[in-house]
Amino acid sequence: MPKLNFDVAIVGGSFAGLAVARGLAQAFGPDIRLAIIDRVVPATEHADDSRGFAIWAGAQKVLESLGVWDGIRDAAETVTAIEISDSRLDDAFRPALVTYDARTDDGSPAAYIVPASVLATALYRSVAGDPAVTWFAPAEIESAQWGETASDLTLRDGTVVSAALTIAADGRQSKLREAVGIKTVGWPYAQTGIVARVKFSEPHGAVAIQHFLPGGPFAILPLPGNRACITWSADKDEAARTIALDDASFLAELDRRIGGRFGTISLDGPRQSWPLDLRLPRRLIAPRFALVGDAAHGVHPVAGQGVNLALRDAAAMIEILVDAGRIGLDFGSGTHLERYQRWRRFDSAMSATLYDGINRAFAIDSMVLRAGRGAALGVLDRIPSLKELIIAEAAGVTGDLPKLARGVAV
Repeated sequence: MPKLNFDVAIVGGSFAGLAVARGLAQAFGPDIRLAIIDRVVPATEHADDSRGFAIWAGAQKVLESLGVWDGIRDAAETVTAIEISDSRLDDAFRPALVTYDARTDDGSPAAYIVPASVLATALYRSVAGDPAVTWFAPAEIESAQWGETASDLTLRDGTVVSAALTIAADGRQSKLREAVGIKTVGWPYAQTGIVARVKFSEPHGAVAIQHFLPGGPFAILPLPGNRACITWSADKDEAARTIALDDASFLAELDRRIGGRFGTISLDGPRQSWPLDLRLPRRLIAPRFALVGDAAHGVHPVAGQGVNLALRDAAAMIEILVDAGRIGLDFGSGTHLERYQRWRRFDSAMSATLYDGINRAFAIDSMVLRAGRGAALGVLDRIPSLKELIIAEAAGVTGDLPKLARGVAV
């Protein structure tokens, strides 16, 4: 079959990959040729996905800058406050040790909770039908070759996609990353992630809650319509037992952790689960190749920052490629890729280390350590300036941010 030539090939049609495609198509219009290669046919609806994401202010600005937020806004819940507690499961009293006002210094919301299905649909629709974008889906890469001027990706049907730059956005188990020879460091957690969407009979007040329990963190992420996404990291054995329960028994387990705070609970979607691990690549680039999203950093979900990191990757990649393209540089070769790696590597490594540390520290079931954690959080709760700094860091509005994360066009 003939070789099809592109400027950039994006492997993986999830959040990071679609954001990069949208940003490049927005900046260059018909002057750029983009290929998106994905294993599944793109869906405009994802009703079977119960996940909800905390989209912090910096990531929200990226989506707004890409013209995607208008398709998300009505389905997003603006978080009013964030509560953190640390207790055993059967403790009769579970006080909020720290409560954050979920606003940034300028008074704007620090975070929104967005259904994964809404985010995926909005990003897909932003590139669907764009003349700069050619889709190859469902498609799988059979082999890849890396040359002086382009990479050649041979698909299972024989099609050869040739591109000056290939971007892997194919997840933390990235096959393309492995094919290029980029090694990873990391380890599995003795935990399983469980997600369920529920509906409460009483108002949740748009408060996001993080309970640290001995088996792992249990988060309640508010959604519109008095619904919520439950994101739960549990010990593997406990998770296997819980996943096997019927709906009524599963809801009873959720209520033990929620403590009846929002009335009765009903399921509002399917349950999902997956094993948790940490995975970081030793580098983010290779000749004519770069990593974004989960392919560039697989982190623990304790802080709900995975998608936010992915959108910062996308914003940085868009900016460095737009800067390079506008002065006629080769997308796949040059110091701009080194700039991308320097820009995103530190953020990825520090975030992974921080979230790993938080998960490990709060998973230790010790009365002495719990008392120490409670005292430290109690002190934090009485220092407003420090709480504001933590919220600003979590919201992704500090540091060397890409233009799109500051609401500035590229």
